[in-house]
Amino acid sequence: METYPSLIDGADGEHDKWIHVVRTSAMLADEIGCLRLKRGLDRGTIDGVRDDRAVGRVGISSREQIDRAAAAARRAQREWADASVTDRIELGRRINEVMRKNIDRFIEYLVAEGHPRRFAELEIAVAMEGTSELGLELTRAQLEQIGHVGGRQTRLIRKPDGVVCVHPPHNAPAANSLLAIGALIAGNAVVVKAPRSAPLTTAWAWRELVYPALCDFGAPRGLVNVVCGEPNAVLRQWLDSDDTDNLMFFGDSARGIPVGRDWFNRGKKTVLELSGNDGVLIWRDAEVELAVEALREAYYGSGQVCMAPNFAVVHPDIADTVISRLADTVRTMRPGMPEDRTTVLSPVFKSAEFFQTLEQAVAGGAETLFGGHRIDVEGNVSDVGFFLEPTAIRVDGLALADRLDVVRKETFFPLLSIVVPERRDDDHALLRACVGFMNGNRYGLRNSLWSRDAHVIETFCGGMNNSGTLKVNDSHIGVSPGVATHGGTGLSGGPYGGANYPALGTSHLQAISIATEVRPRRAIFEVADGATPS
Repeated sequence: METYPSLIDGADGEHDKWIHVVRTSAMLADEIGCLRLKRGLDRGTIDGVRDDRAVGRVGISSREQIDRAAAAARRAQREWADASVTDRIELGRRINEVMRKNIDRFIEYLVAEGHPRRFAELEIAVAMEGTSELGLELTRAQLEQIGHVGGRQTRLIRKPDGVVCVHPPHNAPAANSLLAIGALIAGNAVVVKAPRSAPLTTAWAWRELVYPALCDFGAPRGLVNVVCGEPNAVLRQWLDSDDTDNLMFFGDSARGIPVGRDWFNRGKKTVLELSGNDGVLIWRDAEVELAVEALREAYYGSGQVCMAPNFAVVHPDIADTVISRLADTVRTMRPGMPEDRTTVLSPVFKSAEFFQTLEQAVAGGAETLFGGHRIDVEGNVSDVGFFLEPTAIRVDGLALADRLDVVRKETFFPLLSIVVPERRDDDHALLRACVGFMNGNRYGLRNSLWSRDAHVIETFCGGMNNSGTLKVNDSHIGVSPGVATHGGTGLSGGPYGGANYPALGTSHLQAISIATEVRPRRAIFEVADGATPS
């Protein structure tokens, strides 16, 4: 069983309380037995060293340890801020090398925490994108731009904000927390909170991947710190600390928007990664086979992924074809143990809201197309199953869809709404109505389009403005090299949200002018006269 204490100023913390992680496949096989095991391990009444069901444990940090972590980060950041952009980019490259060497182990830990193997591979690809060669090249361009105007050299430089606290989500904490590597490259120090619900892989990734790369590089001690604690208490402590500047917060919109407001009122910055309610527009000339393949992504991880599509607006000319082909392909999606390479469905432990949302949608005028049951790990309908059938409903008309919560609010389970708009004589007017409907979404993580018509593509790209990312004729949740993997507007990213490039989100722009042979008096008055001063 792996053991990870808090990492504070380059040293292990001492703990008398631990959070233990029990292998998800063992939980699926014997829920009661595993719950008893975890309870006994957490209370210290059972020794789990020789029990294969227990994967590892993470120390619960005290208030004093959390304060020391922030103070250590503050000291380290002052030194790290002097490192050149070239050096910080090189650090990102070395972190990427360590991650590549440990992909198999990374997958092993994610699977143990319940991530289907195939989906774990995608999570790691997303986590590594920022430190790919293309990602690092883009970051360098964002951090430093130099030009010449007249007798001056002008520099636009991103300067680090300071100490960045990281509050990752409960559903995919490790991969999402690694977004903060971009904050390190920008010159910040980082304090990461491993969530109590799934702490092991997050603690492992920062302690076994990132931190050793920092040490080998000669980065200052305390540049990365890892703690674990009750989320609300840790957030309050960070907010009150003089040693914290930024918060990268992942979580639900109802919680995240007030958190952002609280930090803003204290003069601190937040980068918000909140709920998603992504839409897909499938136009009548779409390559249906590929579009349906992308729609399947709504069910990956059983829909418990912020950037999975939640609804699709399908042109009425091809709606029946899309629905038929989707139903055929979804029949092949089966539950299973996360170790199985064919498994893409995850257990859904809180499923009551799924049935409530589905019932409300049907009562409001939607039609269930397929699915709608709880199932066991073998795929059989079961009242006590851990899984939910991939489910789809049909909603006829944009007006009806606009009134249904299943379309207008985030659904965090395998439920896809197929919205079929009313036919119109003018196809361009229909396109504008569909784009307007998608813009009416209060969330704004990702939206995507399937069409081969250049006019439709440009209308969509020009008219869609509530998303951090737009995808055209591509995987909805997949990685597009050079394009932000995170970030959104509205309830997905807050009032300052957009495509999230972490080095930008955790830094501020400084403009520098270095003059040669410029006379101050002429510089003032030639500008006043409308001339460009030399």
